[in-house]
Amino acid sequence: MSTVFSLAWRLFRHEARRGELTIILLAIVLSVGAVLSLSLFSERLQGALQERSASFLAADSQFRSGNPVDESWINEAQNYNLQTAQRVSTRSMAFGEEQMSLVDLRAVDASYPLKGEITIADAPFGNESVTDTLPAPGEAWLDSRLFQTLNVEVGDPVYIGDATLTIAGVLSEIPDAGFSIFNTDPIVLMRMEDLASTNVTGPGSRVSYVSYFTGEESDLAAYYDWLRPQMDDEIHSWRAISDDDSPVGRSVASAERYFLLASLLAIILAAVSIAVAAQRYSQRHFDPVAIMKTLGASGPMIRKIYVLQILFIAILGIVLGIIMGLVIQQVVVWALADQVDVTLSVWHWRPVIIAVFTGAICALLFSLYPLLRLFSVPPLRVLRRDIDSNMSSRTLQFGAAGSAIFLLMWAYSQDIEISAILFASGIALVAGLLVMTYGLILLGRKLGSGSMGAWQLAWARIRRRAMDNSVQLISFSVTIMLLLVVLVMRNDMVAQWRAQLPEGTPNYFLINITQAQKDALSSHFEDNNVEVDEFYPVVRGRFVAVNEERVNTEVTKEDEESPREGRDGLGREANLTWSNTLQNENRIVAGQWHGNADISMPAGVFPVSVESEVADRLEIELGDILTFNIGSEVVNTQVTSLREVNWQTMQPNFFFVIDPAAMQEFMPTYITSFYLDTERKAELTMLLQPFSSVTLFDVDARINQLRDIVDQVSLAVEFILILVLAAGSLVLIAQVQASMDERQEELAILRTLGAKGSLIRMSVVLEFLIIGVVAGFMAALANELSLLMLQTQVFQMEASLHLEYWLIAPLVGAAVVGLLGAIGCWRLLSLNTTTLLRKMV
Repeated sequence: MSTVFSLAWRLFRHEARRGELTIILLAIVLSVGAVLSLSLFSERLQGALQERSASFLAADSQFRSGNPVDESWINEAQNYNLQTAQRVSTRSMAFGEEQMSLVDLRAVDASYPLKGEITIADAPFGNESVTDTLPAPGEAWLDSRLFQTLNVEVGDPVYIGDATLTIAGVLSEIPDAGFSIFNTDPIVLMRMEDLASTNVTGPGSRVSYVSYFTGEESDLAAYYDWLRPQMDDEIHSWRAISDDDSPVGRSVASAERYFLLASLLAIILAAVSIAVAAQRYSQRHFDPVAIMKTLGASGPMIRKIYVLQILFIAILGIVLGIIMGLVIQQVVVWALADQVDVTLSVWHWRPVIIAVFTGAICALLFSLYPLLRLFSVPPLRVLRRDIDSNMSSRTLQFGAAGSAIFLLMWAYSQDIEISAILFASGIALVAGLLVMTYGLILLGRKLGSGSMGAWQLAWARIRRRAMDNSVQLISFSVTIMLLLVVLVMRNDMVAQWRAQLPEGTPNYFLINITQAQKDALSSHFEDNNVEVDEFYPVVRGRFVAVNEERVNTEVTKEDEESPREGRDGLGREANLTWSNTLQNENRIVAGQWHGNADISMPAGVFPVSVESEVADRLEIELGDILTFNIGSEVVNTQVTSLREVNWQTMQPNFFFVIDPAAMQEFMPTYITSFYLDTERKAELTMLLQPFSSVTLFDVDARINQLRDIVDQVSLAVEFILILVLAAGSLVLIAQVQASMDERQEELAILRTLGAKGSLIRMSVVLEFLIIGVVAGFMAALANELSLLMLQTQVFQMEASLHLEYWLIAPLVGAAVVGLLGAIGCWRLLSLNTTTLLRKMV
C-alpha cells in the first residue's frame, strides 16, 4: 500500500506542477466555496430576518391560554434555559372625567418585551422614540387615539374598573400589536401589579393569558415537546416565528424558500462543473493508464493510484473551497453591513458540513464513471491512439450523477417537494435535449455538406462530435435554465413584495364611520389635501347554517380541521360587507361574480361571494345556502362565486361579500383608509377632531418595518444571484475547456490541409453560437416548466408566462457560449501548425 500511495503522491505532485489538475481543482474549489458562502450567508441572513420577525411576536414563541397559565409550566421553561415574560389582556371600558371608550387592556410584567421595541411619543401622534422602560406601578400609557376620545392629557387620571391610574405617556407602538384592522381597540399598557386592583378579569370576562419565550431553537423545541401533551387545544395554542401569517411572516418565509432554492441550484451547478472537469481529467489520462498496463501494472494498482488522486484533489479542493467561501461571505457581510442586518458573531456549522459533503459526494460520484472508463482503457492504445475506453454505455454515468444530485438536494433542503420539482425539470430538460441533439445531427448532415465554408465546417463538427456535443448541450442548457430560474424567481418575488407596499400605500385606517359622517369626513379630509380611499360598509353578523344545517364553532381561515362531527363554523361574528364591484386583489376562481350578471335566486335568498380558503375549510360549495344572523334578523344567501384573496395586501379583505339588495334594511358603519406623510402626522388630531366616535388604526410603523425587511431581503437576493451566476460561469468555462484536446487535433489536421486561420476561427465561433442558441431555447422552455411548479406549489404565487426570456435566453446563450468558446479556443487558434503537431506527440 505504501508503494501505491508513494506513486499516487508523486503523480499528484507531477501533474499539479504541469497544471493537469487545474480544471477539476478549480471546479471543486468554486463549488465548495459557492455552496459554503451561499449557505453560510443564507443561514446568517435567515437568522437575522427571523430575529426581526420575532420582534413582531415580542419573543421567539408565544403560548396563549384562555385560563391562567399554570405557574409550574413557566418555571419548567427556566429548566430549558428559556427567558420568559407574561401578559394578560382583556377588553374593558376606560373612563376619563367626561368620556369613555372600549380599550384593549394589556398588563405586562417587567420582562416584556423579550424581542422588539416599545415606542412612545412626546404628544398624541407626535414624534416617536424608542424606550426600554415600562409604565411604573400605578401608571398607564395610552394609545394616541384615546387622548382625543377620552379628552385627557398626560398627567390626568384614567379609570379602569375599580382602579385609578395616572396617564404617564403616549403609547405609539408595541411589538405584538398585530396587523388586523378589525376588532382593534386602542391599547392601554399597564403593569401586571395593577391588574388585580381593576377587578376586570372576574367571572364572565374574556381574558387572554400570553406567555413569551426566548432561547435557542433546540431548547424551544424541547420545551414545546414537554408542554404539548399537557395542552388543551380548546384553550391553549403555541405560536412560533414559523407560524407567523402576517405580511412580514409571509415575506420572510418566501425569502427563506428562495435562499433554499438558490442554494440548491448552486449545488447542482457545482455538481455539473465537477462532472465536466472529471470527464476531461479521465480523457487526458487514457495514455498514461495504457502505458502503465503495458509495463505490467495490475488493474487493482491502477485503480488505487487514481482513486487516491481523486481523494488528494478532493481534499485540497475542499480545504481551499472552505477558505474561499469564508472569505467571500465575510467580505459581503462587511460590504452590506449598513444595508443588511447580519450578526457576525453568529456561527453556523451546518453550511460547512454541507459544503464538505457536497465537495466529497461530487468529487467521488461524479468521478465514478470517468474513472471506470479510465480503468477500462486497453494496453493496445499505446500503439493505436484511436482506441478508446471499452466502456461506452452512459447509463452508469447518468445513474450515478442523477443519484448524487438528488441526494445532495434532499440532504441539503430536507424539502422533498422542491427537490423533486427541480430534479423532474432537469430530467425533462435532458430528455428534450437528447431529442434536440439527434435533430441537430440530422441537420448537420445536410448543412455540413457541400463547399467547405465556416458555416459548413461548424455543422460538420457538430455532427462529428455528436456525443460530446450532446453532453455540452445538456451542460449549457441546465446551467442557463438554473440561472434563469434564480433570476426570474428573484424578479417575480421582489416585484410581488414591492407591489404589496407601493409608494402611497394607505398607512392609516378609519373604523366605525357612520352613514351620517361619511360625506362630511370625506369633504373634511379633501379640504386638508388628504385623499380618502373607498368606503367599505360593514355590519357584524354570525354565520349560523349551511343548507339549513347548523354549524359548529372554533374555525377561522387559519384554524386546523376540527375532529368534531358536523360542519365547522367561524365561532365568532364575522365582518360582512356588500358590493357589486369586485375588490382589488380579489379574483373569482369559481362561479360568477354577482355584480357582473343577473343571477336568478330563490325568493328571499341573495347572492354571496365566499373567500376560497374559508370555503374549503368550511366545506362550502357553489350553490350552498348560507344563513347569517344580523342582530335579530335572518339573511339567507346562496353562494354564487368563490374568490381568491391576496391577504398580503394592506387593505380590508372579507370572507363574505353579499349582494347589496340583501343589506338595505341594515345601518352599517364604514371603514376606509388614507395615506398621510410621516411629516404630517401631527395633523391627525386636527383631522379627527370633528369625528370623535371614529376609530383610527395606525399601521404606519408596521408598513415601514415591513418595507425595511423587504429592502434587506431584496438586497440579499441580489448577492445570492451574483454567486449563482459565478457558479454557472464556471460550468460554462469548464465545459469549453473540456473539448480543448480534441479541438487541438482537429486544428492540426485542418492547418496541415491548408485551411486558413480566419476560416477555422469563424467555424469555431459559429459552432458555439449554434450550441448556445439551442441551449438557450431549451433552457427557456424548461425554465417555464420549473417556474410553473415552483410558483404554484412552493411559493404560493400566481404563475405567469415569461415570453421575453424565450427571446433573451437564446440570444444570451449564443453570446455567452460563443464568447466563452472564442476566448477558450483563442490561445489554441493562435498557435502555428508546427506547435500544434508537437503538442499532439
